[in-house]
Amino acid sequence: MTTGQFKDGIAAGRLEPARYADNFSDLHPPLDDHEALVEADRCYFCYDAPCMQACPTSIDIPMFIREIATGNPIGSAKTIFDQNILGGMCARVCPTETLCEEVCVRETAEGKPVQIGRLQRYATDEAMRQGKQFYKRAESTGRKIAVVGAGPAGLACAHRLAVNGHDVVVLEAKPKAGGLNEYGIAAYKTVDGFAQAEVDYVTAIGGIEIRYGQALGRDFSIASLTGEYDAVFLGMGLAGVNALRAGGEDADGVENAVEFIAGLRQAQDLSKMPVGRRVVVIGGGMTAIDAAIQSKLLGAEDVTICYRRGKDRMNASEYEQDLATANGVTIRHWLQPKKVVAEGGKVTGIELEYTAEKDGKLIGTGETLTLAADQVFKAIGQTLEAGSLNGGDNTAPELEGGRIRVDGEGRTSLAKVWAGGDCIAGGEDLTVSAVAHGRDAAESIHRSLTSNGRA
Repeated sequence: MTTGQFKDGIAAGRLEPARYADNFSDLHPPLDDHEALVEADRCYFCYDAPCMQACPTSIDIPMFIREIATGNPIGSAKTIFDQNILGGMCARVCPTETLCEEVCVRETAEGKPVQIGRLQRYATDEAMRQGKQFYKRAESTGRKIAVVGAGPAGLACAHRLAVNGHDVVVLEAKPKAGGLNEYGIAAYKTVDGFAQAEVDYVTAIGGIEIRYGQALGRDFSIASLTGEYDAVFLGMGLAGVNALRAGGEDADGVENAVEFIAGLRQAQDLSKMPVGRRVVVIGGGMTAIDAAIQSKLLGAEDVTICYRRGKDRMNASEYEQDLATANGVTIRHWLQPKKVVAEGGKVTGIELEYTAEKDGKLIGTGETLTLAADQVFKAIGQTLEAGSLNGGDNTAPELEGGRIRVDGEGRTSLAKVWAGGDCIAGGEDLTVSAVAHGRDAAESIHRSLTSNGRA
């Protein structure tokens, strides 16, 4: 441990160089062949399997596990990709502990579910390692569709459209595709450039062009897209970040957790990634957990998550909360930010107010405490930048709760325009849910552009 560990302020190089690689190694190393077979044999292959019902993409989980058990990982991968073309990433980042594995019969009976996520990774990794492609493009329909955003929803939509013979142009604001898979996932959950490898795998089917540096509302509008393309899918996610609504939050050292995670994911040398000695993270979701754990792994001495409600109301799963505490993060509940304390324009602490629920509403109690901090991360949710939807042409989809309103097929209020992922009302901030939205919207677009799905 270097002396940099104990420096106040935000600094890089808090650990010995060799520590970074170890700290940010694969959270769940892949199963080897023997381990996969042993784990697959634990599955009961349930009829009307609860795990399958819990999967937002409805993967036939008993089938893909049975295929692994019979020595057919490639067939297993096809079963997965039939429903979820981003099954490799979902195997790494899905909160399986609150989805398929939570309802596993083994979990109910023994408290130890079949490791569905790791088995899914085993199969999809093998298919990608072999470069095995399961789909060929249908005969060209002559139709051209614009997809806004190259995140999970956009990629899933683009792939299914390409399978059905349509030409797809994906318009992405950032310099890389992948969305949150590339910029918003903790580095220890997806190592070795997997996000970009998956983008390459998805687009290898052909018929998908990705144009980078193209932002809705700046470089094009919805109206310009509907005038040029036969259909449009909006999957640009959420770009805005909620404010703390606390005094002094403009002080140096108050940062967006999303930007911190993105910067860390793109860093070539983690020893040059600065972090505070005492870090406070405001929020209770996955972003808060990821920012807090990674701050600790970078060498922060003291990291605290503050959440305004109780443990059971946190959006982060209990597993993720336990992972944070296992990494030395302190989680404090019933606290909301009141004022950022600063000296010379730099953060030195944060004043928080204790909260309580009264008649179902959250209230401040008036009692406060101050935590020392030289870095404060905002992780209290993201918002849709609704202004980008208009683009000056007075044509924008209807919103619901600050996000795009869609019907059961992903159709917006605008003709020729569908949407999915985090940007829609009811979006769950899950990669797997975004994939389901994109896939299903693609099928709806295909039906609308053909005679009930036939060219």
